[in-house]
Amino acid sequence: MRRKISVAVGAVAIVGMMTGCAFGGGGTSDSSSSDGPVEITFQSLAYQDSTVAATKKIVDSWNADNPDIQVKLTQGSWDNVHDQLVTQFQGGTAPDVIQDESSDILGFANQGYLADLSDHLSDDVKSSVSDDVWKTVSTADGKIVAAPTLLQTYVVYANTDAFAAAGVEVPTGDELTWDQLQDVSKKLTVDGKFGVGWGLKQPTAAVMNTALGFDGTFFDVEDDGTAKIDVGDDELAVPKYVHDMAYEDASLDPITLTQSGSDVLPGFLGGTYAMYVGGNFLAQQISESAPEGFNWTVLPPLAGTAGPVQAANPQTLSVAAESKNVEASAKFIDYFMSADNLASVAEGDWLIPSTDAARTAVETNTNGENGWQELLATGEDLTGAPFQKAANYPQWKDQYATPLLQQYFANSITLDELKQKLTDGWSSIG
Repeated sequence: MRRKISVAVGAVAIVGMMTGCAFGGGGTSDSSSSDGPVEITFQSLAYQDSTVAATKKIVDSWNADNPDIQVKLTQGSWDNVHDQLVTQFQGGTAPDVIQDESSDILGFANQGYLADLSDHLSDDVKSSVSDDVWKTVSTADGKIVAAPTLLQTYVVYANTDAFAAAGVEVPTGDELTWDQLQDVSKKLTVDGKFGVGWGLKQPTAAVMNTALGFDGTFFDVEDDGTAKIDVGDDELAVPKYVHDMAYEDASLDPITLTQSGSDVLPGFLGGTYAMYVGGNFLAQQISESAPEGFNWTVLPPLAGTAGPVQAANPQTLSVAAESKNVEASAKFIDYFMSADNLASVAEGDWLIPSTDAARTAVETNTNGENGWQELLATGEDLTGAPFQKAANYPQWKDQYATPLLQQYFANSITLDELKQKLTDGWSSIG
């Protein structure tokens, strides 16, 4: 999840084109032989050293405490997890426990490749995650096909020394409205430096996720994935704020709108931008790459007229429907979801745990420092978004939303033209 909400959601449509026989509901009784314990495979996508170590510790601890159910850890990659799973499912070689993210797994679930965990996950785990987040890992008929683990949000990072130099108070409180962000950005634009930089080379995910703060849903989606588009003022509120800051206020560097987040980060660390908008996981890079004496924090969650709401696209743990050890696999997932275990992997990736208990553990472990208190707060108002279940969304995103938003952020088309073209684009593929 950490790198690409926008890429992952595209996987739903790709899976829909898969051919071949899907597996059924999976085994519910565990297989073992008299020669040894049940063995389940867990394909992890952890890649940060700290998260790899935390994951291995969880597996080792489980294996020590559960001699009858042994977990074998294997390594996958976020870069090719979708294609790898397609091959594994079609070849009958899928691991028992699968790490992925919600926007990718629903396509696999609809093809019958993932086990229904509704009766296998414990009541403690079910009650520890909000209903809104559970919706992101549930099918239209109510089957739970994954446990949500970690979440990403978009946050505003601040160079506190730049605020002090400009005589601007660092915003505090429960939320940061877009009007406040715009106002502060203008005040921080001094001496040839910009108030904010935002890498929006791939803008669709950021816009679609943060639009929910204005009740901007873009789509009305039926259970079968068919959808009607409705692009109004709420849906266009975030693009308009970004455009106004770049071209009317000149407080957001328009060059950053053509760059990736990693391209813009050095400018923030070098003092070119007093604020920097990006995924919460980037806090790790800031903490590791910031020059000595660089003082920074995370500002309160961005909020629109509907509050600090963003779309939830959690990392997930699923069980292959073909697995002969669904129950044992679900027990391991329950163990992984415990507060201490989930907190350990969250801290490694600087992501937000899906459960209240794990978020509390992270705040305790970190003392809320280095922006952790504010980062965790952004995970309290996440919800499922209609676009995540719109069958033709990936095609519309790639062919229309992304290039059109790029044109608008380059000041090449007007807001009205953006609205019409986004609508017409959906009609052409709907």
